[in-house]
Amino acid sequence: MKPIHDWSGEPGEVVSWNPSQASVAKVAGAPVSDVPVSYQQEQHLLAFRRHVSQGTDMARLNIPAWDVPGRCDIRAMSHVINAYLRRHDTFHSWFEYVEDGSIRRRTVSNPRDIKFVPTKHGEMSADQWREHILATPDPWQWDCFRFGIIQRDNHFTMYISVDHVHTDAMFMGLAFVEIHMMYQALVQGAAPLQLPDAGSYDRYCLEQRKYTAALDLNSPEVRDWITFLKANNGTLPRFPFPLGDPSLPHTGDVITVELLDKEQADRFEKACIAAGARFSGGVFACGALAQYALTGEDTYRVITPTTTRRSENEFMTTGWFTGLVPITVELPTPSFSAAARVAQQSFDGGMDLAHVPFERVLELADPDSGIRSPDPGVPMLSYLDAGLLSPAVIAEWQRLNGTLYSDSRSAFQVGMWVNRVQDCTTVTAAFPSNPVARESVLRYLEAMKAAYLRVVEGHDEVVHADEVGGAAALGLKTA
Repeated sequence: MKPIHDWSGEPGEVVSWNPSQASVAKVAGAPVSDVPVSYQQEQHLLAFRRHVSQGTDMARLNIPAWDVPGRCDIRAMSHVINAYLRRHDTFHSWFEYVEDGSIRRRTVSNPRDIKFVPTKHGEMSADQWREHILATPDPWQWDCFRFGIIQRDNHFTMYISVDHVHTDAMFMGLAFVEIHMMYQALVQGAAPLQLPDAGSYDRYCLEQRKYTAALDLNSPEVRDWITFLKANNGTLPRFPFPLGDPSLPHTGDVITVELLDKEQADRFEKACIAAGARFSGGVFACGALAQYALTGEDTYRVITPTTTRRSENEFMTTGWFTGLVPITVELPTPSFSAAARVAQQSFDGGMDLAHVPFERVLELADPDSGIRSPDPGVPMLSYLDAGLLSPAVIAEWQRLNGTLYSDSRSAFQVGMWVNRVQDCTTVTAAFPSNPVARESVLRYLEAMKAAYLRVVEGHDEVVHADEVGGAAALGLKTA
């Protein structure tokens, strides 16, 4: 993942796909739906309203882009884009804020009423196309998703800009397969790809609300969430270092650090297995050991996202199917092997909690329990092994210079994504853009990388803060 302001390149002719006037009118008159908004969508929509009220612009866009040889066949691309939008029902709805604080969904009756048409914008520079993409409408607008190309002499760049209200981490792979592969089939004269049936995000929303409505304070998953929260002053964890004044508006900043090369990652994985864990357990262990090295705190708490998809059809569906798993790593001794075992047990044992939204726990908690909404600066640590994805899709994505961009707008949390790809393992951190936060996050990433390298070098004990070599020794790529 890269911040969009790092996206540069030669100027090109920009064509974007936007809804036709007839489509806008049809969707505006869509009837009210009985399908409830998902918890993920609800918190996102309400968070956007809070940002607006505070005069800040919330980070919210997922922007994958890739290069395609030749000139774009506009007619074929129009067909592919509309087929994609009609196939996935998350794009068929829009939302209204009701004065009682609830959110009303409106859904178009006939997906074929959705039609995106191409618009030529002429030549744009990198600054201009970035500004154009960042103008993607907000999540309270139906058309909070855009498609486009940047045409050069011998190739074009395809981009998609979609608000998070309709997407999660799997969106990039799903959209790339459906849009790029389908486009390639059409322009090569082949029959359209026969894709497996997509699932329904509407159905997921109904099932989620049915499941969460049946929960109470005696439900094991709710009890486990409350235990985690009470151990952390009644709320989600907070990043252990200063992030600047949260009352001041900040945009977002991004730092990427290479943690391990391929050979080092293989050695790290062997150390995880020897400790009775997997690579994921090692990731959370290094997060815990970095905190211990810098603070001496022997209990580490963090949240990690995971998919809430259950069926094969849902794995073929665009939508926000993500929940949070609370992770607790209590260090019996400050060693990697001990931390990895405990971290793996916490992660594996907490997977069912991903289906219980934190917001539902807040609804159920007794008002006098001390359970409360989080403070700014919640840390999130995610792990993705791209090797578990389709090798053919990953190879094609890399061949076409595929990149996922973020909009680098205001964010209230510290997000860290550890990604293992074929040739390296990296961590990308997103945080408030100010000198205090940047120094704190750099310091933490330095300690995190040091923990990984100690494991690779065969050391089990924790690295101490005075042994961390500093940013210059880590090969940091900063935004």
